[in-house]
This record gives sequence, C-alpha cells and structure tokens, in this order.
Amino acid sequence: MLLQGKVAVVTGGTRGIGFAIVKKFVENGAKVALLGSRKETVDKALQKMKEELPDAEVTGYWPNLMNAGEVEEVFTKVKDMYGSLDILVNNAGVSARDSFYEYKPEDFEKVIDLNLNSVFICAQAAAKIMKEQGGGAILNTSSMVSIYGQPAGVGYPASKFAVNGLTKSLARELGKDQIRVNAVAPGVTRTDMVAALPDEMVKRITATIPLGRVGEPEDVANAFVFLASDMASYVTGEILSVDGAAMT
Repeated sequence: MLLQGKVAVVTGGTRGIGFAIVKKFVENGAKVALLGSRKETVDKALQKMKEELPDAEVTGYWPNLMNAGEVEEVFTKVKDMYGSLDILVNNAGVSARDSFYEYKPEDFEKVIDLNLNSVFICAQAAAKIMKEQGGGAILNTSSMVSIYGQPAGVGYPASKFAVNGLTKSLARELGKDQIRVNAVAPGVTRTDMVAALPDEMVKRITATIPLGRVGEPEDVANAFVFLASDMASYVTGEILSVDGAAMT
C-alpha cells in the first residue's frame, strides 16, 4: 500500500496506460479522480473500475484540459472532496504519424495543445494546491520518442521533448516547495493501438527490444506508483524509461 492516504488526479485515465495507472494507484491505497475527454468514456471507465475493484474510491470528471478555469475548478473539487491533492499524473495525449510534407499547421497545433499546453495548465493548477499543503508529486507521461525522435508525425516527439524540458525545469523550480516532478517514458506498450497492429508488425517491433516483448500497461503503471510514493522521496527531475531497453 505505497500510496495509502494519498489523493491523485490522473488525466487520460479512461483507458490504456492511464486506466492501468488509476487501477495501480487504487490498489496501493490512493483515492483517485480520473479525467477523460467525454462524460461517456469517464462513466464507462468508472463502471469498469468498480467491477474490478468494488471498494475503490474513484471519481471522474471531463474538463477541457486546455481551459485553466475548468481545470482549477475540478482540482479544487477533488481537494475539497478528499482533503488534499497529493499526486497529479499528466497522461492525456494524442499521437500522430503524418508526413512532414502533408502535416497541416492546425493538426500540429492540436498535438501541442493536448500533449504540452495541457501539461503546463494542469501542473500549474496542481502546484498551487500542493504548495499550500506542503508538497506533492507531479508526474508526466513522456515517451521513448522524446529520446530517439520518430520518422513521421513530428508534432508528437516535439511535444514529448518539450514535456521532458518542462519536467526537469519544474523539478528545479518547485523543489523548494517540496513538489517533486518526474516523467515516465514508455516504449512500445500493448495499448489498443498496438493490439490493432498485424502480428507480423508486432514481431518486427519486438525484435528491437532486448527483453523480447512489448510492454504491458501495468509495467508502465508500476513506474508511476514508485515515483508517486515516498520510496521516491529524493527523486525529482528524472525521465524514467520503461521500454525494455528498446533500440531504434
């Protein structure tokens, strides 16, 4: 029960890695508010969580993460409901594979808005609460492409490179307020997107991973549990790769 008594907000918490994070946090004693893009997806995720963990203390919201007022309102509700806001996981994001020659500026902007600007907005809202209560942990979902880049869809790796910079800089700025800031950089993980790939493609991907398999959402979620817990009380400004030592 590494997170006993902690209160967490997880954006992009309705499926995939985000849902696995919510579940692991609950299993480790946390109370969690999961955030999604729509009421329907949030309700569906809450129902699934209650089926899997009937005693889970989980609630859900669907604010526009690019709207600072909506985010602040939700975070204040969570703090008032549970008594604190100890952990923020900025997991919401969108990928892209567009060729640079056809990449539309408005599509690039959408990726930057959700993958970077929302991280700034949510981190700022959480940090204000955490500073008042004496500390907390802000965790960001980065990606292996924040280290290697990727051969198409430049907006996605650009946003994740920026998330790494935001993580390291906020760790230095917020340390004096006892707010730790770290990121997890997953490699290829068995989400819905990977599950839809042809077996032959998955085999080719796996061949570049020394551990010989793609990651599971739980592998990534475990890293978030560690960084959110007091076991990582002297860890801040880190980008933790969870990718099986994947090679480009």
